[in-house]
Amino acid sequence: AHSVISNVFINSVDQGDGQNKYIRSPPNTNPIKDISLPSLNCNVNGGTPAPSFISALPNDTLTFEWRRITRGDDIIDPSHSGPIITYITPFVDTQPSGSVWTKVHQEGYDSVKKKWAVDKLISQRGKWEFVLPVELKAGRYIIRQEIIALHEANARFDENPERGAQFYPGCVQVEVGGEGQRELLGEGFDLNKGYRVDDPGIFFNLYEGFEGYPIPGPAVWDGATGG
Repeated sequence: AHSVISNVFINSVDQGDGQNKYIRSPPNTNPIKDISLPSLNCNVNGGTPAPSFISALPNDTLTFEWRRITRGDDIIDPSHSGPIITYITPFVDTQPSGSVWTKVHQEGYDSVKKKWAVDKLISQRGKWEFVLPVELKAGRYIIRQEIIALHEANARFDENPERGAQFYPGCVQVEVGGEGQRELLGEGFDLNKGYRVDDPGIFFNLYEGFEGYPIPGPAVWDGATGG
C-alpha cells in the first residue's frame, strides 16, 4: 500500500484536489528506489509543471494530505516505517535537479514514544503539517515532501535491486506572497548526489535493536520554522 499527496490545506482550509492541478502527480503510487534517477526529485512526471499554484503567505501552516487511493483510506502500509522530510526550491518548469533543495522540516523516529513519522502520519489520517518559513521571500516555489519507507532498507538497492529504501516524493507548486526578504540557500542540497545508498539513514535495519535514526540529507535551514 503506497502513497501520494492529493490535497493541501493552508491554515486548515482545504485547497481542493490538487492532483495534476497544483501537484505534479505521478501516474501511480510506486516508489522511487534508484537514487540516481531524476525522478527522485519530483517523482515520475515531475518534469511537467502542474497548471496552477496554491497561494500562501510566510508563517502559514501547510498541511499535505497523503492517501493511497481514496481520501482517508489506509494511507500507507504500517510496515512502511520511516521519516517524512520537506524541502523547497524556486519554481522551475522542468524536473528540479542539482544543488537546489533547502530542507525546511523533518521528522524521523521518536525514541521516547517508539514511533516513526509514518506512524504519526497514519494516526493523523494522512495529514502532515509544517510552517512556511516566516521570512520567505515572495515568489513561486516547488515544495517537495517525501516519505522514505525503510521496511526493505536492510539491503542496499545497488546490491539487491529487489530491496532497498523506498522513496515517495511529491511536489506541490506554491506561490508565496507577503513582504519576506529571506532567500533560500544559494547552494542547496543535491538529492541525487547527497543521498547515498550507504547513508546510515537509507541503509538502515528496522529489525535489529536501534536507539535512534539519522535522518538523511542536510540540516533543517535556519530560516525555517520548526523542524
